[in-house]
Amino acid sequence: MTARKPLGMPFESWIDRQIREAEERGEFDDLPGKGKPLPGEGRPLDEMWWIKQKIESEGLSMPLPPTLALRKDAEEALREARGAESEAEARRIVEDINRRIREAIRTGLPGPPLNLMPFDADEIISEWRRSRR
Repeated sequence: MTARKPLGMPFESWIDRQIREAEERGEFDDLPGKGKPLPGEGRPLDEMWWIKQKIESEGLSMPLPPTLALRKDAEEALREARGAESEAEARRIVEDINRRIREAIRTGLPGPPLNLMPFDADEIISEWRRSRR
C-alpha cells in the first residue's frame, strides 16, 4: 500500500519523491514500450484519441449513420463500376446504387444530410468505355 502524504509536504514534492524512489528500485524497467517513441507522436492533437484507441484495442466498430453509410456505398459502387469487366456489369452497379439513392431521397434517412444525387449512368459508362481504349 502506498504511504500517506506527510502533513505539510506539498503534493507535487511527495509524488515526485515516490516516482524517483520507484525508479531507483527499478520498478519501471520492464514496462511495455520502454525506450520506444510514444504512439501518435508527431500527429496533430485529436481530442478523441483515447476513445479511438480504446475502440481499436477492443476490436469494436461503430456503425455509421445510414446517410453516411450510403455515401460510402456510393463511393464504392463508383469504384466498382469503373473497374467492371463489362459495360453491362458497370451499368448494373450504377443502377443499383441509384435505386438506393432515390429511395433514400424519397423516404429520408436518419443522420446528417445525404447530399447525394443519383449518378448519371450514361456518363459513367462513357468514362468506362474511354478507360478501355
